[in-house]
Amino acid sequence: MFETVVIATDGSQSVQRAVDVALDLAARFDAEVHALYVVDAGDVESSPEEIRSELRDALSERGREALSAVESRAGRNVVTAVREGRPASEITAYAREVDADLVATGTRGRHGENRFLIGSVAERVVRTCPVPVLTVRQLAEEGE
Repeated sequence: MFETVVIATDGSQSVQRAVDVALDLAARFDAEVHALYVVDAGDVESSPEEIRSELRDALSERGREALSAVESRAGRNVVTAVREGRPASEITAYAREVDADLVATGTRGRHGENRFLIGSVAERVVRTCPVPVLTVRQLAEEGE
């Protein structure tokens, strides 16, 4: 049923449950796992020109760390990729490129903490992705 699962991560705490759920699902179906981190081009382009290169490098490094965390949690081979662009568009394009059967993402990320119901990136992926999208809500933390 699922042969290729793409996990979109931004490295935030709120995406960790989505990573765990997606990895469990992939293991049940013995699916190939792809982990994707997208450097938000909007963040880079909206920064002062003199720091754009450093910011791009820092965000790429954060992406590699986020992907490494997915690999560690997986305990198995994971195909990883860091892309730059508009996150929802890049996630959708990547899913098409690898012929994914499922894309998994959290509902809140670095920028979506105050969004109602579902984060803007996850919402756009749900609306535009040609394959099923599994959105996983973070469980309420203690004190919430």
